[in-house]
Amino acid sequence: MPLAFAASDVDSVPLYVLTQGDMHAWLDHQDDVTRAWVGRNGFKAGLGQQLAIPDKDGAIKSVILGYGTDDARRRVRFGLADAAKQLPKGVYHLETDLPDDEKAEFALGWLLAQYRFAYYAKQDEPAAQLKPPAGIDANRLEIIAAGEVLTRDLINTPASDMGPDALEVAFLDLAGQHGADTRVITGEDLLLQNFPIVHAVGRASAKAPRLLDMRWGDQGPKVTLVGKGVCFDTGGLNIKPASSMALMKKDMGGAATVMGLAHMIMALDLPLQLRVLIPAVENAIDGSAFRPQDILTSRKGLTVEINNTDAEGRLVLADALAYADEEPSDCIISMATLTGAARVAVGPDLAPFYTDQPDIAAALAQAAATVRDPVWQLPFWDAYEKMIEPGIADLDNAPSGGFAGSITAALFLRRFVTENPNYLHFDIYGWQPSSAPARPKGGVGQGARAVLEALPQMVNL
Repeated sequence: MPLAFAASDVDSVPLYVLTQGDMHAWLDHQDDVTRAWVGRNGFKAGLGQQLAIPDKDGAIKSVILGYGTDDARRRVRFGLADAAKQLPKGVYHLETDLPDDEKAEFALGWLLAQYRFAYYAKQDEPAAQLKPPAGIDANRLEIIAAGEVLTRDLINTPASDMGPDALEVAFLDLAGQHGADTRVITGEDLLLQNFPIVHAVGRASAKAPRLLDMRWGDQGPKVTLVGKGVCFDTGGLNIKPASSMALMKKDMGGAATVMGLAHMIMALDLPLQLRVLIPAVENAIDGSAFRPQDILTSRKGLTVEINNTDAEGRLVLADALAYADEEPSDCIISMATLTGAARVAVGPDLAPFYTDQPDIAAALAQAAATVRDPVWQLPFWDAYEKMIEPGIADLDNAPSGGFAGSITAALFLRRFVTENPNYLHFDIYGWQPSSAPARPKGGVGQGARAVLEALPQMVNL
């Protein structure tokens, strides 16, 4: 479902955005009937509160939206977005002259609030349309929303319809939409072309593992996106309990997020050379499944002792990152639903990221605040390197002890990016556990909009 603004030349209803401090001044300029209506309906301009004001014939004359207080807005992203779901059918326009960044947040939130996942059950179509507010880049926001829709749809689709084969189809469709070149390495060919760990993790599934490779653009800085594409994770022989397996259709959230980001980059025609790599597998169980205490040799030549088959995401990323590292790149970015430890550390809203480059970290933090896509830097803490060195092999995929799980996973991945210093890793959740403004319960992108906004500073576009 495309998320789009209404045409600018149609009739529309004005929307007034009022803080609690603005409300009395606004009421002073209204007629007695309007003041009485507002009072009778208990409108106090709380954040997200809304009220349609009728004219003498009962039609909607205008709508007021509560903007709350500064403190309330700090606590809630896209606080006005629910208006897109709750207002009656019609076309609306923003009458209040908000600052440009707040107008952009309002407009993007309106688009994202219209998202529906309707593949398996009929969903009500969004009724309220918004004209693009003056001064925003409407085309850019529609492209960003389309990238987010792609990410959400991929994550929300169950593994019965989104296995490695279906993810490949979606990947090729995206490439075809933008005229990108692709290469897919499948099944036993992974061994022949030196992707042994991708093959090992995915070989037990009836749907063959594969590496998806896309290239787009021939000028400008080189940016490589690597996304974890574990389409379902049983945990392997270290099988997950039912409660932990319930959301594992989202374990390809890293792949879905980099595909959404790739759409944004290509649709905006950014002047860079983009590469997208996705190891697409299902971590299943049969007689060929890889085992605890196995030692696997990666593409980079590093050996890995398997101490938990449920720590498979870092394994498939290892081969893909090693492959990415074989070419010069101005920035390599990996995204993965990698560790529960990240959720314990920062919860579901924040996407922790890792980088050794202070300039990249600063650009990303500023961009995240601007576009309301929150991220938080965690450290590549060198003192913990010994935790991922088991002695019998170069690396341990699941260090014992239970401490610093997100950091040790990030350190593991960093071992496979040795030739390109500008490496950025995100340990995302990819799921909205309960509905919030502009983010219904279900799959959600994290970090993509922040990266998009920061790219000009990150790679000197």
